[in-house]
Amino acid sequence: MVTSTPSLSVSERHALADLLAEVGPGAPTCCEGWTTAHLAAHLVIRDRRPDSAPGAVLGGPFGAWTARLLERTRLERDYADLVRDVRSGPPRWSPTAWPAVDRLVNTAEMAVHHEDVRRAQPGWEPRVLPRSAQDQLWGAVPFLARAGRADHPGGLLFRRTDVEGVEKLVKKGDTVTSVAGEPMELLFWAGGRDAARVTVTPPT
Repeated sequence: MVTSTPSLSVSERHALADLLAEVGPGAPTCCEGWTTAHLAAHLVIRDRRPDSAPGAVLGGPFGAWTARLLERTRLERDYADLVRDVRSGPPRWSPTAWPAVDRLVNTAEMAVHHEDVRRAQPGWEPRVLPRSAQDQLWGAVPFLARAGRADHPGGLLFRRTDVEGVEKLVKKGDTVTSVAGEPMELLFWAGGRDAARVTVTPPT
């Protein structure tokens, strides 16, 4: 019998769910002000409440609604049930279940949030990921950087350190900041996380 290999977004989702279950609802994350319970609730409404999406993107009154929905979900749902929903992923009708969204958005989201939990725990170390996974994460860096580093002044050039001569100018500007690292680290930094192990070279 031939078994298919799960996509990177699915394998990261399952690993994240395993870690959420392991550390419990009160563990810290790299998301400022959020425990693992907040993160689990965020992922559940992301997958199952499309009305939460405008708030995540636009903020303002929409953001206030999304924040209330997240808090209600966190307080009213059992943590184990939230983790189970995180693991099972979005229902078929959810936009986050669409193949194109899964490949780009879910891969970045699950990988970054997996690291949000990992890197908030004592003694964490970067994972050794296969080249195929790093290549997929590299493809998601521009997408995440345009949102996570939208307020960065000037241009942004990302450079891989695991493969020679591979770089992307993600944002143009009169001056350009160079960010070098492995794709997982670049993706984490692109998402606004300071715990990324990258080398940032400001314009000279």
